[in-house]
Formats: sequence, C-alpha cells, structure tokens
Amino acid sequence: MKIPQIYFFILVSLLSYSGYSQNPKVFITERVGESYAYVNVTKTYERVAEKGYKSIDLFQKLGNAFYTDLNMGKAAKWYGELFAMTMDLDAIYYDQYAKSLYAIGENEKANYIMEQLKQKINSIKNK
Repeated sequence: MKIPQIYFFILVSLLSYSGYSQNPKVFITERVGESYAYVNVTKTYERVAEKGYKSIDLFQKLGNAFYTDLNMGKAAKWYGELFAMTMDLDAIYYDQYAKSLYAIGENEKANYIMEQLKQKINSIKNK
C-alpha cells in the first residue's frame, strides 16, 4: 500500500516540476519583441518641440535625454527652455542645467543657476 503512494507522490512531483520548468509564452514574447523596430524617441520629442509645442514634461525629457547622452549643448538648450517656462523645479534640474552650462563654457549663467539652487535649498531649510 505504501509503494503506490510513493509512486503517486513521485509522479505528481515530476509533473509539477516540469510544468514550471519552461514557459513557452516567454519565448514567444521574446521572438515578437525582437521583430519591433527601434524608435528614437528623443528625435521625435525634439521635432515636436521645434514645431512649437511647449510643455514642462517635454523639456524635462529632452534635457534629461541629452544630459544622459553627454550632449551638453543640447541639454543646456532644452533645460534653458524648461527654466524659461518655470523655475519651480526639483533641485536635480538646477544641478544638471548648471553642469551642462559649465560644460559648454557659459560659466556666468551656470553660476546664476547655482545661486538660484542655493536660494531654493535655503528656503526649504527655513520652512
């Protein structure tokens, strides 16, 4: 009586193990994913911005993308557009804008942005 129970337990164990070993849906998804074309979102955002569309989110994305790619000239351009719309931004945008300005040699403007950042930090500390 115990031997059939042991065989049954082993059979159930093997079936449940093989059920989790490979998931064919994962492989199908990977094959489909490889067939999609790469879209350069940054160029698309840049074309939209150059056509006149302005939004804080768009300029943040453009500035961040070019800053990450170490294209400091374009990063400074789009951060400049962002700061022209609003100065109510997180400290990281002040820092990245100033660094991109330093990188392209606009030290006076970068110093001004850093001063604005210091004032913003001090106003937060004093609250």
